[in-house]
Amino acid sequence: MYLSCRLFVTKGVVLDFSLNEDQRAIQEMARTFTADMITPEAHKWDEDKVWPVEVAKAAGELGFGSIYVSEEGGGCGLSRVESVLIFEQLSQGCPSTAAMISIHNMATWMIDCFGNDEQRERFVGDLATLQKMASYCLTEPGAGSDAASLKTKAVRDGDDYVLNGAKAFISGGGESDVYVVMARTSDDGAKGISCFIVEKSTEGLSFGAQEKKMGWHSQPTSAVMFDDCRIPAANLVGEEGQGFKIAMQGLDGGRLNIAACSLGGAQRALDEAVTYTKDRKQFGRAIADFQATQFRLADMATELEAARLLLYSAAQKVTNKAHDAASAAAMAKRFVTDVGFDVTNASLQLHGGYGYLQDYPIERILRDLRVHQILEGTNEIMRVVISRALLKD
Repeated sequence: MYLSCRLFVTKGVVLDFSLNEDQRAIQEMARTFTADMITPEAHKWDEDKVWPVEVAKAAGELGFGSIYVSEEGGGCGLSRVESVLIFEQLSQGCPSTAAMISIHNMATWMIDCFGNDEQRERFVGDLATLQKMASYCLTEPGAGSDAASLKTKAVRDGDDYVLNGAKAFISGGGESDVYVVMARTSDDGAKGISCFIVEKSTEGLSFGAQEKKMGWHSQPTSAVMFDDCRIPAANLVGEEGQGFKIAMQGLDGGRLNIAACSLGGAQRALDEAVTYTKDRKQFGRAIADFQATQFRLADMATELEAARLLLYSAAQKVTNKAHDAASAAAMAKRFVTDVGFDVTNASLQLHGGYGYLQDYPIERILRDLRVHQILEGTNEIMRVVISRALLKD
């Protein structure tokens, strides 16, 4: 089920969500790549818990490692609309792999958007092609939803900064080559946080054991630790005190992308349910012939279409830097990830006992999508973001 031509009206303005020729070509390229390179191997990556390095590099060759990185920085310079189109397709093959590429895009964009020319020249080229991979390091063992309370410190020492602290649940931990790290340079709350680039080879940087997770098995996840980790002052992104702003702006795009991963995974689950209910027979009839099944499928399709429209609208607002872009991204993240999980769960139910088996992709998709309601800001925090925008003077 893909977007053709849909219009709706808000405050007298007609919004056209039809895809143009270039967007359709990008969507088709991502769909073909997924069918050829991701879908056939996704089960094995999940089972063996391996990150598909060569497939990621192949995605980089198509520009999927730098979707909205500027052309001047070596990226594709596309909008957030094209980004969600791409991740919607990639996640139909493997939400876990798509989500890791999404996080890489977010971290790479931060360097391109807020870094200086020297940083872009040093880092963005290899990241843009996914020859190297980037991770985003914000969450800490004691600072999750309350990100401004983070405690990792960066102290200036001559021409260097010395980092001490730890980050938790870092996608790409131990595998990525570059870590975009938020650390405290003063005690001034959110205004005391700065952004740094830390390379994997840096002395004093280490990683915890790989986390044993419910889902997201194709991507590595670990703690990232800094023990007198000395980096050049030239690795400060922007100025001291700008880190929280950089982190939050990065998350607007990350929330769109993770929503797109939920949308694509759930669309795959719905497609699988349609095929299964047509083939599976009970009481002498295909279970798709029962009205209860038809109503369930109709509701699933309707909810996914509503989620798709909300996501595309939010992506356009973030692209245009609309005044309500942050709340729109939060709305999309909250709604789409909840709907995506619910639709996938309903698909598993329609598969009956077979949906619970690893022979079918539904249980893997369900495990992968569950964490989307937690990361990039929990869906409870999304409600906080939305309500603050509604209630502010």
